[in-house]
Amino acid sequence: MRGQWFIDGTWMPMEEDESDLIEREHLTSFRGQQMQDSFENDVVVKTVDTKDAIHSLKLSRSHVDWHSVDEVYLYSDATTSKIARTVTQKLGFSKASSSGTRLHRGYVEEASLEDKPPQTTHIVFVVHGIGQKMDKDRIIKNTGMLREAVRKMEEKHFADHTEEHVEFLPVEWRSKLALDGDTVDSITPDKVRGLRDLLNSSAMDIMYYTSPLYRDEITKGLTQELNRLYALFCSRNPEFEEKGGKVSIISHSLGCVIAYDIMTGWDPVRFCLLEQQEPDEEEMRWMSYEERHLLEQVHLTRQRLRELEDKLQGLEASKPLQLPALKFKVENYFCMGSPLAVFLALRGIRPGSTGYQDHIMPKSICKRLFNIFHPTDPVAYRLEPLVLKHYILSADYYNLGFYFKCLYYLYRCNTTSPTPYDEMKPTFLNPVKDPVSDTESLPSPSTSPVMNRRHYGESITNLGKASLLGAASIGKGIGGMLFSRFSRSSSQPSGVDSGVVETEEKSQSAYVEMEHRIDFELREGLVESRYWSAVTSHTAYWTSHDVALFLLTFIYKSQSSSQASEDSLDPE
Repeated sequence: MRGQWFIDGTWMPMEEDESDLIEREHLTSFRGQQMQDSFENDVVVKTVDTKDAIHSLKLSRSHVDWHSVDEVYLYSDATTSKIARTVTQKLGFSKASSSGTRLHRGYVEEASLEDKPPQTTHIVFVVHGIGQKMDKDRIIKNTGMLREAVRKMEEKHFADHTEEHVEFLPVEWRSKLALDGDTVDSITPDKVRGLRDLLNSSAMDIMYYTSPLYRDEITKGLTQELNRLYALFCSRNPEFEEKGGKVSIISHSLGCVIAYDIMTGWDPVRFCLLEQQEPDEEEMRWMSYEERHLLEQVHLTRQRLRELEDKLQGLEASKPLQLPALKFKVENYFCMGSPLAVFLALRGIRPGSTGYQDHIMPKSICKRLFNIFHPTDPVAYRLEPLVLKHYILSADYYNLGFYFKCLYYLYRCNTTSPTPYDEMKPTFLNPVKDPVSDTESLPSPSTSPVMNRRHYGESITNLGKASLLGAASIGKGIGGMLFSRFSRSSSQPSGVDSGVVETEEKSQSAYVEMEHRIDFELREGLVESRYWSAVTSHTAYWTSHDVALFLLTFIYKSQSSSQASEDSLDPE
């Protein structure tokens, strides 16, 4: 934490903007004068009872008085504080001793070189989602909680990384946006106003982003804030870029979609410029001569427009590539509690057949994409079924005679000697072929509910529901951690086609594996209520030590792999 002017007693730093004003005024009036070298508590401070202020500075909600170069006091300008000052001064107390807060230029303890942390080698921008309008500082608090969890995991698991330092920086983009101003508030009825204000300050952000009128303002606002923070960090740490510092992004909730669109340059306008549907013969029969003539003109105009667009695209293709919106390259992109998969599905993204994520996030834009979700988070969805269709548990794959186990869990922070994530492989689990009992037919913590999964061209509602249920149904409690088999519910047909059984081995060997896993599920607590968890899980990521350890595992891994590649290129 940076600070220049500190509050006596607590030694908390003043806000940066006010601190800069005080420092500028102090240097203007007292440059060259000597300040005392000690701030020890037992030093008797000279009284200011009989001294008048020799200089004063007005701030937004307070003012500062200088009685000497060493004696600087901060006073609140609130009405209650003014009344209290007047009363106490009439009782014979001085202004400073009655209501003033002494300020110190510099910290109570002298800094040493040992206090300096290692040079920052990796910065992580933390992007918030909806609801920031209700509490402008929430993302700062959430980042602080995440940073605290990360530091604990660093001390426990990465104590040997003394030459590396990861810094987490909050990105607050919502408060600077004007959007519709107060229009929505003005049309909001007064009944149940508290609930309406809550929705206006949270869920309304989703409507803003899906609106073609305000979407561009939101993406530009986040882009400018990311670039501003990066430029500010580099100006204070000029060696960061010189030494190849890396940048990652953590996004939460709707922020995952916005940051994704910024990185990939997705523009909905390109997909909205669709041609108007031509009238059919029945409609043409009832048109007047004038309507037909106008329709022909419209058709010719569209044809001319297409020709001009083709020429324009040819000219744009010959130009140099447009510079990316972000002024830095993203190493890792971590999504937490993300609805990104639903947005991509609605945009027509469908599973591929290669196991590569490039049709979702090209590696030229971001090397690794991660999707961290809590199984009961109602906002979170899985991404892997949009890369390879069989990376999901459903009745379709059960009927092939096996289950494809595809969910990976985040290791608990106290796990000893875990298998590295990238060395874990998906497995095929053979189901129980014997008839199931009544008790086995009921869904249990160790069974996967059977759902008649429709193909990806059908209802997106079923896609989202099945993705969430498929993610939330495995690994509930102790049974989920120790499960070794899957049983079918009574709703599933007991018979399996012989032709399908014969091709079981061929089907297993034919399935493609993903190059890198994307979805990672946060484990539930052993005594966690699912109904209560559905309310709290969307914000559970910030304080989770399991999430903190997962982030550091891949951040430090990218640092190590980069260093290894540099060493291999070193001619010596």
